[in-house]
Amino acid sequence: MAAERFAGAFRWRGQAEPSLVPMAVVALVVLLPIVLVMASVSADTREIWGHLRENLLSGLLVNTAVLSAGVLALTGFFGVSAAYLTALCEFPGRRFFSWALLLPLAVPTYVMAFVYTGLLDFSGPVATFLRQHLPAVAPLLPPIRSTGGVILVLSLALYPYVFLLAAGGFASQGERVLEASRCMGLGRWRLFFRVLLPMARPFILAGLILVLMETLADFGAVSVFNYDTFTTAIYKAWFGFFSIDTASQLASILVMLALLVLTAESWSRRRMRYVRGRDGRRARRMPLTGRQAAGALLFLGGLFAVAFVVPMAQLLVWVGEAWQEELHLGYGRLFANSLILSGAGALFTLAAALSIAFAGRRARGRLPAVLTRLSLLGYALPGTVLAVGMVRVLGGMDQMVAGAFAMFGAGLSGPLFQGTVWMMPVAYMVRFLSVGFSAVSGSLGRVSLSMDEAARTLGVSGISLVRQVHLPLIRGGMVTGAILVFVDVMKEMPLTLMTRPFGWDTLAVKIFELTSEGEWERAAIPAVALVVAGLIPVGLLVWQKEKGKT
Repeated sequence: MAAERFAGAFRWRGQAEPSLVPMAVVALVVLLPIVLVMASVSADTREIWGHLRENLLSGLLVNTAVLSAGVLALTGFFGVSAAYLTALCEFPGRRFFSWALLLPLAVPTYVMAFVYTGLLDFSGPVATFLRQHLPAVAPLLPPIRSTGGVILVLSLALYPYVFLLAAGGFASQGERVLEASRCMGLGRWRLFFRVLLPMARPFILAGLILVLMETLADFGAVSVFNYDTFTTAIYKAWFGFFSIDTASQLASILVMLALLVLTAESWSRRRMRYVRGRDGRRARRMPLTGRQAAGALLFLGGLFAVAFVVPMAQLLVWVGEAWQEELHLGYGRLFANSLILSGAGALFTLAAALSIAFAGRRARGRLPAVLTRLSLLGYALPGTVLAVGMVRVLGGMDQMVAGAFAMFGAGLSGPLFQGTVWMMPVAYMVRFLSVGFSAVSGSLGRVSLSMDEAARTLGVSGISLVRQVHLPLIRGGMVTGAILVFVDVMKEMPLTLMTRPFGWDTLAVKIFELTSEGEWERAAIPAVALVVAGLIPVGLLVWQKEKGKT
């Protein structure tokens, strides 16, 4: 009886209740690599772990903790300060900075890392210029290959997450709140710390959680700096020690850290209640004049310059120096590989997002919500962790198929799943399903159930209802989700690097190989291509932000 009830949850219940099978299948695909990574704890790798404990493990923990704390502090300062100035203050140039400060989102962290490494390294143009023309100042230039250097570079690339969400939090505060605070005699600084900042706390915290997850997941930037964290250790254990079990065990630690972060964030909000008042008036911006306006312009202009203008200018300089020698060296094939994998990943992810969105549209109870949450868990996993898990899943599938063929006296010439191109879109779907689902479900949520009932009275139901009513109405969300996933896949590096078959290099992989050899100029061409691709979703964000103001 219990089994029949459980099975019934996954069946159609008339025309009103959809099947939950698509949600269950997607959740299973997402959970399998995570479960297999966690199951690797029991593998016998005592010899390698003895080496790791003696030489690396304590350093990995300290490096990861220091990097996370430093990036959180710096992105919090950059993002909150910029959000406050652009959302609640009025000064010349405010409108420009309100969208321009989002542009660093288009620059992958590993591109930002190799640009500043090549620019500020001992043999770079800045240090060389200072030694030749300002020898007294040259020793004062701090080394870029340091803990402070990697924290600064990651902060410049990631602060827009905090800026975007914090600006929304500040802008949502009504005029009556500020009027009441001013009547109580609160000055500008006390108003900020005692009223504005606490009210914007959930928005800021959400941005900082995104920054922390990106920092824990980063592989490319820390590799450029030779700064060992868990992500680099996973790669070295796999390709250095040739031990997938050790890599899985290290990955399981990183999974636990990611889950701990998400759990702590949920726990911290358990008693918080933020109620938005009925005051529809938007808070008037405080005018800045004189030195205050000059200080705001100097801070925001400097932040925009070092986070976007300088990296892009340096990349274009390097492109100008290397393009004649580099363009004939197979970049067309790399670009085609990137387009193929990105397109396939976007289509596969969009199909999965549509299936779980439609399956959960009319579903009731806790089970659909749980399945949806499990399906979106892959976005919290670093690419290195997911790569280890996917290799374990695909390797197990190959073993099962080979065993089945062996029962009939047949054999396989090679693996069917592991190391094949056609399974890589599945890995991308697991990693970026949350991105595509957010766009699709947001659009589908605006299609009311009453519209479905009206269509059924006209004889339109089933697949025809989806094709004639739903898809045309959510086309914008589908396009947005596909573009976001497409660009994320194109920029994604560790998952592609660790799971691609031989000969399927992409622009991101080429950047990793060239920067590993210190070839900054040669890496500029694929880097510019990735930055231009990254400007597409940033442009969508800016357009939506400006549209929301009108």
